[in-house]
Amino acid sequence: MDPGVARRVALLILLAPLCGYSGAAADKLSELQARFDSEPSGVHKAKMIQRLGDAEFEEAGRAEKSGDYSTVGLLMEKYRDNVRAASEALEKENPDGERHPNGYKQLEMHVQKGLRQIDELLLIAPPEFKPPLELVRKDLVSFDDELLRFLFPRRHENKPPGPAATPGTPPDPEVLP
Repeated sequence: MDPGVARRVALLILLAPLCGYSGAAADKLSELQARFDSEPSGVHKAKMIQRLGDAEFEEAGRAEKSGDYSTVGLLMEKYRDNVRAASEALEKENPDGERHPNGYKQLEMHVQKGLRQIDELLLIAPPEFKPPLELVRKDLVSFDDELLRFLFPRRHENKPPGPAATPGTPPDPEVLP
C-alpha cells in the first residue's frame, strides 16, 4: 500500500473517535478497507467497492453533519483511491470488459453513485474545502468514462469528434441551421 494512503487511513481511524463517530462504524470501515486491500481479484475488489464505498459515504455524511469537512475530503479521496485500485486490478485481470463485464458494471454504477455524493457535498461545502472535492470529482468522471469505454468499446471507436468551439464564445446565430 502506498505510504500516503496508509497515513490517511491511519489518520482517519485515529480521528474518527475524536469527531464523535461511533466505534462500530469506524471498525466496520477499517475492516472493509483491510479486506479490500488484501483482495487479489479485480472482480471481487469491484464488487467490494459497493459496501466499502457506502460505508465511506456514511462516514462522510456523519462528518459533514458535524461540520468536519477535512474528514469529508479525506474520505472522498480514499474512495477515489479505492476506485482507482479496483479499476486497475480489474483492467489487469480482464482487459475485455465488453465480453466479460462482471465487475466493470458494478464499479461503473457505484462510481455514478459516488459522483452524485460528491455533487451533493460540493453544494454544501464551504469554499475552502471545494477544490479537493472538485479534483476527486474530476478523477471519478475520468474513471467513469474509462469504465464505459471498456464496457462499450465499439460505441467510442465510431464516435465522431464533436465540433471544436472555443469555451465561453457563443455560436454564431447566422451559421446555425
